[in-house]
Amino acid sequence: MLNPKSSPTAPPANECAGAQIIQRMNPNRAIHIEPFKVACSSCNLRELCLPVGLSQPDLERLDRLVATRRNVNRGDTLFRAGDSFQSLYAVRTGFFKTCVSAEDGRDQVTGFQMAGELLGLDGISNDRHACDAVALEDSQVCVIPYNQLESLSREFNDLQHQFHKIMSREIVRDHGVMLLLGSMRAEERLAAFLLNLTQRLQARGFSASSLVLRMTREEIGSYLGLKLETVSRTFSKFQEEGLLEVKQRQIRIIDQTGLQRLVNSAAC
Repeated sequence: MLNPKSSPTAPPANECAGAQIIQRMNPNRAIHIEPFKVACSSCNLRELCLPVGLSQPDLERLDRLVATRRNVNRGDTLFRAGDSFQSLYAVRTGFFKTCVSAEDGRDQVTGFQMAGELLGLDGISNDRHACDAVALEDSQVCVIPYNQLESLSREFNDLQHQFHKIMSREIVRDHGVMLLLGSMRAEERLAAFLLNLTQRLQARGFSASSLVLRMTREEIGSYLGLKLETVSRTFSKFQEEGLLEVKQRQIRIIDQTGLQRLVNSAAC
């Protein structure tokens, strides 16, 4: 998704190829399930989606909990609105969008999730998922059975604390989207979106200035409450003003301070 020298979608070097079991979920969709080869205790994303500081026996129990992973091809859904809620999913590689269907049939994008972030929290309240989770590129997720996670969380305070932090982070992110849609102009919304995206990627060890957008401009517009033409026009304006260098989906941030200034002016 980002730096051409280091792609967040490439499998880690210490994963060896193995036999895959293909489970047909419906005639039009296949989700590949294979044994989990890299344990949570040795995963380089563990600090982003699971707690650190557990004892070795506790880490081993956590590794047994996250026993499977799934490969989801680009364009396929991990789960759909209305599906029974059974598990949470930690994105290991790749990129997802979550969306809901509006009354007029259009899809409204509600979020973008990358490696180290959780999918499926929407299903906790009523045991059914409230949105669709769609892979924007070939992706892989770790499957975390929720009932077992709850039981384990009651035993490990660190795990319970981290899970509460993750849910709080989702609430804060929702508040941020409300701010975007409620009070910011188009330029401010896109600037805030790009800065948030690069900050999240930087936390995963990638460049803070160069990225490849996995979502389309239409999907960005749906998320930010903007028309496709407005998103395209704003990208062009940013390039003309020397804030960005834009080559289709390849983005290089030239003036991060200028983008931040736009966001700060909206906050004021």
